Amino acid sequence: MFLHSLRARIALVFVVLMLVAQTAAFVVINSVILKNAHRSAEDQLSVAERVFAQILHGNSEQLTQAASVVALDFGFREAVATHDSKTVASALQNHGDRVHADVVMLVDLDGKLIADSSGVGHEGMAFPFPKLIREVAKNGDASSFGMIGARAYQLVAVPVKTPVTIAWVVMGFAIDDSLARTMSSLTSLDVSFLTVDDDGNWGVLASSLPGDARDALKDQAHLAEDGYATRVMRLHSEGRAVAVLLERSLIDALAPFHRLQSTLLLITLLGVLVSIVGSVLTARSVTRPIAALAQFSKRIGQGDYAAPVEIRQHDEIGELAHAFNQMREGIAEREKRITELAYMDRLTGLPNRALFNDRLQQAVGAATRGNHPLCVMMMDLDRFKYVNDTLGHPIGDMLLCEVAKRLRAALQRETDTVARLGGDEFAVLLPTDDLPGARVLAARMLRALEEPITIEGQLVDVGASIGIVAYPQNGTDMNVLLRRADIAMYVAKRSNLGFAFYDERHDQNSAERLSLMSELRQAVERDQLTLYYQPKVDLATHRVKYVEALVRWDHPTRGFVAPDQFIPFAEQTGYIKTISRWVADKAIAQCAAWRRQGIELAVSVNVSARELIQSTLPEIFQSLLDKHGVAPESIWIEITESAIMDDPNHAIETLDRLHALGIRLSIDDFGTGYSSLSYLKRMPVDELKIDKSFVIGMFQHKDDETIVRSTIDLGHNMGLKVVAEGVETVEMLERLRTLRCDLAQGYHLSRPLPPAQLEAWLERWQAENEQVSLAGPA
Repeated sequence: MFLHSLRARIALVFVVLMLVAQTAAFVVINSVILKNAHRSAEDQLSVAERVFAQILHGNSEQLTQAASVVALDFGFREAVATHDSKTVASALQNHGDRVHADVVMLVDLDGKLIADSSGVGHEGMAFPFPKLIREVAKNGDASSFGMIGARAYQLVAVPVKTPVTIAWVVMGFAIDDSLARTMSSLTSLDVSFLTVDDDGNWGVLASSLPGDARDALKDQAHLAEDGYATRVMRLHSEGRAVAVLLERSLIDALAPFHRLQSTLLLITLLGVLVSIVGSVLTARSVTRPIAALAQFSKRIGQGDYAAPVEIRQHDEIGELAHAFNQMREGIAEREKRITELAYMDRLTGLPNRALFNDRLQQAVGAATRGNHPLCVMMMDLDRFKYVNDTLGHPIGDMLLCEVAKRLRAALQRETDTVARLGGDEFAVLLPTDDLPGARVLAARMLRALEEPITIEGQLVDVGASIGIVAYPQNGTDMNVLLRRADIAMYVAKRSNLGFAFYDERHDQNSAERLSLMSELRQAVERDQLTLYYQPKVDLATHRVKYVEALVRWDHPTRGFVAPDQFIPFAEQTGYIKTISRWVADKAIAQCAAWRRQGIELAVSVNVSARELIQSTLPEIFQSLLDKHGVAPESIWIEITESAIMDDPNHAIETLDRLHALGIRLSIDDFGTGYSSLSYLKRMPVDELKIDKSFVIGMFQHKDDETIVRSTIDLGHNMGLKVVAEGVETVEMLERLRTLRCDLAQGYHLSRPLPPAQLEAWLERWQAENEQVSLAGPA
């Protein structure tokens, strides 16, 4: 876990880098010191080798000079010539002592010893170094090393001439520890004289080393392992080989560098220590502002934008902190804007549905704790859709803003809330009022909206419908209160009351309607609806060429459900589009079936206002015609007058496209709406249907007969057929024939019938009227 910290990792990296650098420096410098020590030792050995060679050369010259003095002495030559052994021996001894020679010998021309001061050799024995004698004979003098017994000697030989050579004088210095120590003191090295046998084994003749260290001289590899630099000088010798070993202890050679190494080690350790402290401080200086930025980020993540991060550095960390502060300001500004968008209606500036629900939830909690009432009001504008469609959406938006302004002004307390829930729907929260107080406010709001509203010179007239609920009488849950206020608002709208209080009976009706809607969906999905067909009789020919398809619902448990019970509800919920499509499919399929049976009947189907403004309606009918193979002329579409006037422009555009397909068009319930003749002349319709209310009232109200007559004349003048609905008596039928109405339908002629019963009715109708041209049915 320690290494998971950025501070620890930074410190570790710094320490490791410094440690590597210091270690590398120590290793390099120490290597240089060792190399210098080895080089110094090698230099010392080279110098010592030259010094040793000079010393040996000096000894050789000293011996040669002393031997020459003896050889040139007249008395000595005479003694040699006369074979005076005593005189020869005495002369050799005297001259040897004079130069401190350890051995003095006289050798005859046959290579035999004449005299030997060492006492090792005996007169008459062969001289052990004949090569030395031959070299003297050749060069005049010679020097060599050789073993006499167990000791080694440095020997020189000179001739004794009278004037020819009659003998040779040999002198030598013994190679002993004293000489080795003398050599060591002169060269500052350990000096040892060694012999080498034929098998390569070394033997120690003399050495400056103490006795316990001499045994190691026999193993040269061991010397190197023990830390010695060595140099072996092979001496000119005869017989067993003689060599000189020069040694230099590397430990001694390194001694002058030990302080430097110690100082270097101390510097390395101090460097590592300083690097640790420095890295910790550096890591702290880096990570402290990062930690501050991390803490700042956590605050930002928790929605705390109050204080900026305080970092005064002017480096990259400072720039990062400045960027974080700019980010904080940007996020705070955007969150403020998002909050406004999330909780405020952008058009009116009122609280939106989310904020209203939040305040209502808090108000319900406060009312529960404080045991006091509260009221909720739902309001919907009347005639707003007409304003929006007629004057355009910009005028509609300005109207909503003016309504919001007036509703805000109608509130008297800051604790009250008016909100726009969407479209032309508003809500009011009165957190401390009861129903009487809500009634007063509702009346004040309606009066505020009754005041004339002028937008861009256009006088706009709107009203409102308000539903009112109270806590806790009408519910203790927010969602229940909102739903019941909505129910009360629709009661006010349907009853044209302005405002209405919630009543449980309203909710029961709503539950019944909701259940009916669910069952209606199942009826369509399970094909439980049926189509009945009501014939239209041609009053001129008495023939039946047209029928109107009417949907019927025979509920499995409710029994027969009248169309006026479920069609308006389906129109309000938008499910009418599914029903209309089902009716069109079944009606066109039935038309095709009749054609296959030889029955020539054109079928009329009704289309709702929602279907009429749907741009895909022509494509839907075209696909159904293609599906069942029916000619477009066999299908009539009936549209109510009010459906056309809901959105005339879209309606006329859709009617034009349907007419282009060849489908016939009829205006149903003509005379009950407020259609304009300017729109009527633009519509590609083929037929007008007089509403049955006028037909039924012809004999009771003279105005109704006037409307029927005027509608027939209007339709004929515009080249349209006219159909009268609701013909229930023979008198009505005869009167319509007198007024030159084209077609009639009603219970007097036939009720709506299922396809099989309609086919039987047609057979009876044709049989009864074969001999009657213009008479009505029997």
